[in-house]
Amino acid sequence: MSEELFKKMAQAVIDGEDEDAAAAAQQALDEGIPPLDAINKGFVAGMDVVGELYASGEYFLPDLILGGEAMKAALAVLEPVLKAAGQERKVLGKVVLGTVKGDIHEIGKSLVGTMLSANGFEVFDLGIDIESSVFVDKAREYDADIVALSALLTTTMLHQRDVIEHLSEAGLRERVKVMVGGSPVTPEWAEQIGADGFAEDAATAVGVAKELMSA
Repeated sequence: MSEELFKKMAQAVIDGEDEDAAAAAQQALDEGIPPLDAINKGFVAGMDVVGELYASGEYFLPDLILGGEAMKAALAVLEPVLKAAGQERKVLGKVVLGTVKGDIHEIGKSLVGTMLSANGFEVFDLGIDIESSVFVDKAREYDADIVALSALLTTTMLHQRDVIEHLSEAGLRERVKVMVGGSPVTPEWAEQIGADGFAEDAATAVGVAKELMSA
């Protein structure tokens, strides 16, 4: 019976149905399925399919967003029960995320945060128009593994380099990986400024973050 429910959980995420995802999560709790099993065997499995469909071109950005929102709805039901039981979902890494100084673009950055969170990362989203020094302060405060920098303008992408320089000056660069992304950002730019990873979209960002953590 639990296998059928796991499929139901996965399908709710694949279909981007947040109400169905929350209902399936509650059903799992009612039937005594461990919350971690529900997350990993049901909802994460669904997110994996969403990522594959997006990578293959069958799904588009709105589908990705809906899948992430469905995952978040399920986690909102399951994670409080996990914490009450003294358990925690395995965290792959801590990510400090934000759009750099002078840039107020929100959507792409937020989607990256949703996808990373859905895939097991603990994400601290600082928001938009963030000073370089704030990225450094928060990376230290949260003991971040990764700092993810979004820039959607050619004029603001220069601040991605500034953040990396600030991290070096603060003595954090050796232990904090840096990911960059945004429409004007290229792999060449990432290499030029000394970033550790480049992602062209939210689905790619998950794979890059996992590679950085395994490295």
